[in-house]
Amino acid sequence: MLEMKVPSPGESITEVEIARWLVQTGDYVEKDQAIAEVDSDKATLELPAEASGVITLQAEEGDAVAVGQVVCLIDTEAPKPEGVATKPAPEKEEAVPAPEVVKPAEVAPAPVAETPVAEKETYATQVPSPAARKILEEREIPAASVKGTGKGGRITKEDAMRATKPSMGTPTGGVRTEVRAKMSMLRRKVAERLVAAKNDTAMLTTFNEVDMSAIYALRAEYKDAFKERHNVSLGFMSFFTLAVVRALKLFPDVNSMIDGQEKVTYNFYDISIAVSGPKGLMVPVIRNAENLSFRGVEAEVKRLAIRAREGQITVDEMTGGTFTITNGGVFGSMLSTPIINPPQSGILGMHNIVDRPIVKNGQIVIAPVMYVALSYDHRIIDGRESVGFLVAVKEALENPIELLMDNDPKKALEL
Repeated sequence: MLEMKVPSPGESITEVEIARWLVQTGDYVEKDQAIAEVDSDKATLELPAEASGVITLQAEEGDAVAVGQVVCLIDTEAPKPEGVATKPAPEKEEAVPAPEVVKPAEVAPAPVAETPVAEKETYATQVPSPAARKILEEREIPAASVKGTGKGGRITKEDAMRATKPSMGTPTGGVRTEVRAKMSMLRRKVAERLVAAKNDTAMLTTFNEVDMSAIYALRAEYKDAFKERHNVSLGFMSFFTLAVVRALKLFPDVNSMIDGQEKVTYNFYDISIAVSGPKGLMVPVIRNAENLSFRGVEAEVKRLAIRAREGQITVDEMTGGTFTITNGGVFGSMLSTPIINPPQSGILGMHNIVDRPIVKNGQIVIAPVMYVALSYDHRIIDGRESVGFLVAVKEALENPIELLMDNDPKKALEL
């Protein structure tokens, strides 16, 4: 009998949550077959079977289990069953004709018979018991808005305790339901980190606007050739990523973190990209973005985004990162204040692009404009560095041929 224990998904992770079992007790599983999905505080991962055999589950869905804890047993000596399909079939057929045909016919008259009884005892309908009346009066809830479940429709003490006060303007008597669902471990961890970022950092946000005309012109001229040559689209993320790397080199404090009483400044540039996945917010990392070309950035962004949305992203691919870029513009956001991704000290927010009137050479013209926002930790980044960083990003985006392509777009795009 093989005891399957929870493997360590990554550094600093001590427990995971069984999100979903993909098999049931008694099933025969093959080696390396995915048997469960587990949520850690960083990602959702699949748990593969370590051997072939009949499985016995030792944990329920939703259970939090420690790394190294036994979650299932696999009987490796059990033979692979051949005629499993023949056993469930007769059971289902026997259950259908006898009980299920008779029971509905017998059950159906029961509620019909009870309904007139409740209607006859109208003296008690919607009348609260003394204890229920006192509770309703204290909570200022009208008895007419409470459905009684007692004998004859009488409002019981329990009915009064469960009742909710109708909000102003809300008609009573309507169906008002709610659904409660346990948050996944990943969602809970994201919530904790967001609250910690607000409470543990001196976060400020500075804004600027970017004229996207130059990037629009470059994409219009080269996007087809770029797609044909590299099999990946020439999007905005490559321009923003390379503009951020350039600005981080000019203002290294933004590429720093606080570690106790020390400031750690990194000489490499691992850019985290916020991606909305089926399990919530994912932040995969583009490693050493300073070494990547436009093609390299676009290919890596596409790879990571696909893996995140398909739930295949690994913990290693989301660990680290020295600066984050988030793009709320894909959802239509015009302006926002992004929240820092701890322990990083800065995050750049991209937004939607809208034609707006701006002044060029003393003339009012219409141009595609994006508002950008930099949220930063004021404990380690001063106002001069934060504003200078965002201006440097703006300059690179408005003049990409000179500042990002060394005046040779075809070479920079590898065409």
